[in-house]
Order: sequence, then C-alpha cells, then structure tokens
Amino acid sequence: MSMAGDDAPIPYLQRTRDWYLALGYGNPYRYAHFEDVPFQRLRQPLADCLVTLVTTAAPYQPDKGPQGPGAPYNAAAKFFVPYAGDTGMDHDVRISHVAIDRVHTSMEDANAWFPLPLMRRRAAEGRFRLAPRFHGAPTNRSQRHTTDVDIPLILQRCREDGVDAAVLVANCPVCHQTLSLTARALEAAGMATVLLGCARDIVEHVGVPRLLFSDFPLGNAAGKPHDPGSQEATLEMALRLLETAEGPRTTVQSPQRWSASNDWKLDYCNAERVAPQELARLRAEFDAAKEVVRQA
Repeated sequence: MSMAGDDAPIPYLQRTRDWYLALGYGNPYRYAHFEDVPFQRLRQPLADCLVTLVTTAAPYQPDKGPQGPGAPYNAAAKFFVPYAGDTGMDHDVRISHVAIDRVHTSMEDANAWFPLPLMRRRAAEGRFRLAPRFHGAPTNRSQRHTTDVDIPLILQRCREDGVDAAVLVANCPVCHQTLSLTARALEAAGMATVLLGCARDIVEHVGVPRLLFSDFPLGNAAGKPHDPGSQEATLEMALRLLETAEGPRTTVQSPQRWSASNDWKLDYCNAERVAPQELARLRAEFDAAKEVVRQA
C-alpha cells in the first residue's frame, strides 16, 4: 500500500544529511549500498532452529556517565567490543546512541530494543530453540571496521554455538547500517536473519534479506515501550518473516501505529523546527562527543 504525506516513513537518509549540514558539518556521511543481497532459507522448521539475538544496545557502564532514560548522547558509553551473554542471566543493556529520538520516547523499557526476555519465553513454549549466547555489535561509523573487525567476531561466536538463525534489533541510524551489514554476513555464512528496524530507507539502501519495519521512533524496533502486546506481536511478525520470506529484500511493515498523530516524524532532526541558538548548542554537544571518540 502506498503512503503519502506525514504517514510516510521518515526519510532518514535525507533528513540526517540535511540535519548535519544545518549543524555546519560538510561532507555528509555516505551509507553502504549493495545491489546483490545474500539469502538463506531456514534449513528446518523454526521449532528445531537455534536462534540468537544480535543487538546494538551496550552494557551499562557505571563509570561512563548518564546512560538512563532521557540521558543525552554518551559517546563514552558506546565503547565496547562485541560481547556474548549467558541467556540464564539478566543483563542491563541501554541505548545511548546519537540521533535516537529523545523527545517522543523515553528509553525506559529495555524490552522495546532488547527482546531477550520475550525470546526466552517463546523458546520455553517451543517456538524455537534459544542459542546459549546473544551478541552485541558496536555502532561504528567506519564501515571497514564493522566488516573487518566486529562482524568476524560475531560470525565466529555464532558458528561456535551452531546458530541457525538470528534476530537483529537496530536502534540509531548507523545501528541500522551496522546490523544490515551483519545480517548480510550471517546470511552469506548460511544463517537466516530477520532485522527489526525503524529506519526503513537505510536498511533497504544497504540491502538485507528480511526486514520487519516498525514505523516508530528510533529505539523501539522491538515494540512499543511498556506495551507487552505490541512487543509480542512484533516478535511474532519477525519470526513469521523468518519462516515465510521467499527471497532477499523482503520487507514487512508492522500494522501498528505509534500514536494517532504523526508529529514525532515532523520533529525528528528537522532544522526548520529548531531555533538557531539551539542548533549551535547541539553542534557544541556533538563536537564534545566526537572529542571523546578521538581521545579514546
């Protein structure tokens, strides 16, 4: 079904380009793009498949400053290597990424971006078998570092666990690129994937096998916060997409709406709705975050 006006998904590629130009940065970021997309069908019924979770959320680091609901972008909190978690433990993972919508969503409910508890329940019900570890992908603007350093470690761990399929949940704009590249690599290695994302144009620009698109503010790709029904429906749609996709570049849009109004789409990274002095403050804040990255 075609979409027009404010009901259309946010054009993140263009919106973020215009935003950084408005902040005074030149040479806008260029996202990865591929024509060919690898595709791996499930080799057996999903109930018999070992499924893992790949996230761009980062473990909470108490010594790295604010990382909770409403916290500003925190570059220091984003420094971590791909990690694996024991699914028998609870994990405090948070999203402190740049360009997350901090106005229209709260980042209070980790289930909106880290569906491990729900995946445990579905595995206990026999929907699939849950892998012994989940994996983290660092959000890195360097596509070369992502493909040459981070992804090989994730691939290695998935192979060690005998993974058949992966659910990947993206958060910020660059996260969507990171996990798109990860999904491509996993598929090429024989593992089926489904990416849960809110930035449809970025994922489709990179090129992935399967995308479950939720038209929600960034940071809510696994469902609405504090809404178990939304989260359960989102995961089930993703699992069905794993089972039913006939070929690469299969996108399914969730029928869920974020709210009756689409004002959140008009506000996101829209320089026309921000006062010049606020743009200057945001530029200074972002420069400070970049300095943290430079000195690391």
